[in-house]
Amino acid sequence: MTLARITTVLCVCLFVGCRLPRPERATLFSLGVRAAPEQSSLACVPAPAAEILPVAYAQPGDPPLPEPIVSTADGLMPAPEPQIGAPWDGELTLEQLEEIALATNPSLIEARAHVNAAQGKWVQVGLYPNTVLGYSGQQIGSHGQAEQQGVYISQEFVRGHKLRLNRAVADQEILKAEQMAFAQEQRVLTDVRLGFYDVLIAQRRMAVTQQLVAIADDALKTAEALFNAAEVSQVDVIRSRGALQMAQLLGKNAANSQEAAWTRLTAVLGSPGIPIRPLTGDIETITTQIEQNESLQRLLAESPEIAAAVAEIERARWAIDRAYAEPIPNIDVQAIMQSDNGTGSTNGNLQVSMPIPWLNRNQGGIREAESDLVAAEHAVAKIELSLQRRLATVYQRYANARNQAEDYSKPDGILDNYRTTLEFVKKGYEGGEIAYLDVLTAQTTFSQTNLAYIEALGELWAASVEIKGLLLKDSLGAEPK
Repeated sequence: MTLARITTVLCVCLFVGCRLPRPERATLFSLGVRAAPEQSSLACVPAPAAEILPVAYAQPGDPPLPEPIVSTADGLMPAPEPQIGAPWDGELTLEQLEEIALATNPSLIEARAHVNAAQGKWVQVGLYPNTVLGYSGQQIGSHGQAEQQGVYISQEFVRGHKLRLNRAVADQEILKAEQMAFAQEQRVLTDVRLGFYDVLIAQRRMAVTQQLVAIADDALKTAEALFNAAEVSQVDVIRSRGALQMAQLLGKNAANSQEAAWTRLTAVLGSPGIPIRPLTGDIETITTQIEQNESLQRLLAESPEIAAAVAEIERARWAIDRAYAEPIPNIDVQAIMQSDNGTGSTNGNLQVSMPIPWLNRNQGGIREAESDLVAAEHAVAKIELSLQRRLATVYQRYANARNQAEDYSKPDGILDNYRTTLEFVKKGYEGGEIAYLDVLTAQTTFSQTNLAYIEALGELWAASVEIKGLLLKDSLGAEPK
């Protein structure tokens, strides 16, 4: 076969190769990354980085891909599948709500997508440059007498362990993305728990206001009966009617609060528009005492915010090695085979080239990488101080609410005393021994005490959930990074 025919065949192959049909989806099948060795010194030629394992891609006819993964406290686990036909009938428990949120909250799907994107980047930055195949022609206008036609093939050879260092950097980006995904999952769980107790508190507030309406209604009926018996004046009846209207207004406000709490909860669940359903749970059993120092130590040891910041430090260290490797020149090798019509011979050419790093030695890139490391190291200290400050604020709320809830609920406590006082005042009023103004005052005080106790319970559970949730909340407002 002549060189011209070979040239024609290669050109056709090149044209066809550029028009290969695109797969329906290039999906990452598996990624194998082993822990990187201890960080090397900042030498011009860094030591080998993380060991890279083979990567396979899905092709048509391959078996199904493994389930997507999500980072949890126990490691990487398969992501839960969205539930079809969530259990919206009957009373719902906290565990059921958590399962629904983990399957349908869109922020978790977003966070897992960021992990998959980081894994895809890990693959891409370690791939070798493509081989170049081309056509070469000279003296084309000589009517075939002096034409030189041929093909060439070239390849860039990457030096300085750049591809390994690229993947070492990307490896830490994967770890950071996994920690951010775990943080987002914790935010979702915290929000579900906050919403759960918020709805429970709203249910309890509704029950108390209904009791207050019943008490005020009984008081109005008593006042009307005493007025008919000429034992009290019409002013007492008017006051009783006004107290009933105030209790009814509290009931309306409680209904609005319950609807708002349910709307917030279903938004976190990723299932808005679901009608209000009763929840089952205990809000009056005060949890075990939470110690501030123990909570702080747990935060510093388990917080995914700190873990993500530590991963950023490791990424910055590998990035410095990568920056020092950048000036190491890559080598371009090009081989040409062509026929010379003028001499009737076939000849070959070989070209080897590489840039000389005397003007650009990546001085700015190295400086940028070293500065990023300094910033990353101080970011960890900043996060630790931020956690300590945030914990102090939340723990103060917790301690105050716990004291209030205990003082209200204990035997012969505030709530029992005002309940007993109201019963004595009502009996005295019915017996004509106590003025109606005293009844109204006792009624108002009792209602305020009940509502204050409920609010204390709500604050207690909210602060407890935040502390146990590593101070991570607001899943729909947080911006994953």
